[in-house]
Amino acid sequence: METSTDKTDGLRVLRGPLRLTWAGMLAETLVQALWPMLTLLLAVLALLMMGAQDSLGGDLLWGVLAAVGLGFLGTLVFALRRFRIPSQAEALARLDASLPGRPIRALLDDQAIGAGDTASAAVWQAHQKRMAARAAQAQPVKGDLRVAQADPYALRYVALLAFVVALVFGSVWRLGEVTQLTPGGAGGALASGPVWEGWAEPPRHTGKPTLYLNDLEAGALSLPAGTLITLRLYGELGALTVQETVSGRAGGATSEPAQDFTLRQSGVISIEGPGARAWQITMLPDAAPQIERLGPPEVTALGEMSLPFAARDDYGVEAGEARISLDLASVDRRYGLTIDPDTRPEIVVPLPMPITGDRRDFEESLIENFSKHPWANLPVSLELSVLDAAEQQAVTEVSQLTLPGRRFFDPAAAAVIEMRRDLLWSRANAPRIAQVLRAVTYAPGEDLRSDVTVLRLKQLIRRLEIRARYGLDEEVQTEMAEDLWALAIELEEGVLADALARMRRAQDRLNEAMKNGASSAEIAELMEELRRATEEYLEQLQRQQAREGEGEGQQPQGESMQMTQDDLQRMMDRIQELMEQGRMAEAAEALRQLQEMMENMRVTQGQPGEGGNSPGEQAMEGLSETLREQQGLSDQAFRDLQEQFNPGTGAGENEGNEGRNGGQGRGQSHEGQRGQGGQSGEEGAEEGLAGRQQALRDELRRQEGRLPGQGTPEGDAARDALDRAGEAMGRAGDALRRDELAEAIDNQAQAMEALREGMRSLGDAMEQEQGEGQPGQGTAEGDRRAEARDPLGREQGGNGANSSDAPLAQGPDDQGRARRLLDEIRRRSGEAERPEVERDYLNRLLDRF
Repeated sequence: METSTDKTDGLRVLRGPLRLTWAGMLAETLVQALWPMLTLLLAVLALLMMGAQDSLGGDLLWGVLAAVGLGFLGTLVFALRRFRIPSQAEALARLDASLPGRPIRALLDDQAIGAGDTASAAVWQAHQKRMAARAAQAQPVKGDLRVAQADPYALRYVALLAFVVALVFGSVWRLGEVTQLTPGGAGGALASGPVWEGWAEPPRHTGKPTLYLNDLEAGALSLPAGTLITLRLYGELGALTVQETVSGRAGGATSEPAQDFTLRQSGVISIEGPGARAWQITMLPDAAPQIERLGPPEVTALGEMSLPFAARDDYGVEAGEARISLDLASVDRRYGLTIDPDTRPEIVVPLPMPITGDRRDFEESLIENFSKHPWANLPVSLELSVLDAAEQQAVTEVSQLTLPGRRFFDPAAAAVIEMRRDLLWSRANAPRIAQVLRAVTYAPGEDLRSDVTVLRLKQLIRRLEIRARYGLDEEVQTEMAEDLWALAIELEEGVLADALARMRRAQDRLNEAMKNGASSAEIAELMEELRRATEEYLEQLQRQQAREGEGEGQQPQGESMQMTQDDLQRMMDRIQELMEQGRMAEAAEALRQLQEMMENMRVTQGQPGEGGNSPGEQAMEGLSETLREQQGLSDQAFRDLQEQFNPGTGAGENEGNEGRNGGQGRGQSHEGQRGQGGQSGEEGAEEGLAGRQQALRDELRRQEGRLPGQGTPEGDAARDALDRAGEAMGRAGDALRRDELAEAIDNQAQAMEALREGMRSLGDAMEQEQGEGQPGQGTAEGDRRAEARDPLGREQGGNGANSSDAPLAQGPDDQGRARRLLDEIRRRSGEAERPEVERDYLNRLLDRF
């Protein structure tokens, strides 16, 4: 009796989970049977809500409807075959299967044997209680609603997505139009007529929306020119007629079922018949674009032209171009321009358009460099034109101007450029050009400063004479013109490595510019070049002074003078101010005085016969040399890193650094240092950066063994710092062998910092030794420090640079350079197109400094 009670209680507890399990099984079989029908239903609803029925008509429409009906019939058959209402026994079995040991089946069982045995009955009763306890823990079993196996292409999700899109962008009211598609529905009138529909679609470039004419009341209506009017007439032919005067075509009323015409003029559109309506159309004309020049072209020192212009249009300018043609009547037909020129097409350059923003009214500048074009610096005719979306064009008046190009102030360079112009003017000028250039090379004097340049020019002359003998074609003409351009650039800018020669060269170019009436932009560019050349010359003087050193009690030899950097800056500013004011004679005199002052600067030298440097000074010079070579290796590694991620940029950006420090980073020895760091660099150059790094580390170990001050705190600190520098060099070498340039650069920076620390400690050790060994030496040492200044009066360290103990910026120019360097690092670190490795390195530099 107790067993029966346990069974009843256990089954009563299962009623709730059993019902929910049965409901889940019912949902499962519904989904498995109805998913194709639901998918098709959602897809059809989405198409109807988006208005797909509007683009169908006639037999095609009925064909689509028949296909949809067959589809629904097929899905209905599929659903009837798959659908089956689950039984309670099936639900009970699924619930029982979810429990361990199938306790529900055990509760439904009866004791087969041993029912009269008390012990056996007790065991059975205990078993039933255990199963009842397990059954009481039953939870509803969820139905399996997945149909991925039956729908591998996820068509149900596609239909659902289309339905959601239709809800957002479509209209539920369009479903009511479906009744109009049936023969007996409310829309029978649309099929049998007479009714009409119409649309007005403005040109796309106007940005105006399409209008549904059925929704517009009769009356006045304004539409842009070029609007497409579409009318559809339904019902008996002739029941509805259309009369319009906006297209400009001849003819009266027409009753064609499909009518399309374009708005060309103001007029009337009227529909006569049932639902008659008429509109008085006012055409909004599409105005032609406008363009105008905002001023004369601005030209930089290198010949780049910037031509400002303004353009406007009521709907926006689409494109524009500049056409440049040779003004032959205004050309000074002398020398090589006497003969008729070769036929050349006019120059057509697209005008820049705003990438973002409104194109209805804007200002831009055409920036181009025509310096290498055959018409550079010759009279030309310029014409600007713009085009709108309606293909209406606006053209400026033809203006006469000289095509801007680069001006060459060096006489030899100007002569070569003139010959290049004559060659491009006509290939028949080739014999005359060869003759003139041969006369230039006969006695060049100082015009051709380099023997290499003379040889290059003679080679060009021979090639030109040979080609002229057999006739020049257009390809050879272009090739020879390119060679002459390269030669002129070399003559104008020079390839001089010596800083003094660069400075003299910059001064000569500035003098020539003042004589030839250069523009303000050219003057500014040449002044900047003179400032850079002067700065390089001063750095060369510093390095020379660091290499030669100054003996105690040394007296200057010859004429020697000092000037502060403020004085130099004021003199250059004064020269530029005089030139901007047009006082060229005074500017030339001030430039001559500056040139004399710079060339009279001398770095004092030691007297012959005086003893050599002390061991401490020799060690300091060796470490300074090692530091310079390590800096050069780091610069080269950084250039290689730039070239690795931005091919073609690394060399161009750092081209000016080569040769400034005596070949740093290239393994070249420095004057007076052969056999030390420079020799190691030369031996390691053949093995690449890793080999040179290892050679530099070996040289550092050799120098470390000769350091003075052993046993003193300062000497030990110097050795510890050099040990750290050697370890960092070793890690840099390993990184270079693995081609991990970013890691190598970090280790090289650590090595340089440790070298500087070692040099500071070595300097402290040397001062300690001199203070203990020679009382009273401090005053003399202070006097020497006061004299050990560069030509601008700044203190120098042992390596010829600004002392590390003094502030980095000794004048406004140094502060400006440091600020410009930080700004450039920040700019590059923010450029997303640069490699991540390079930007990480730049960010680490910003964090450090």
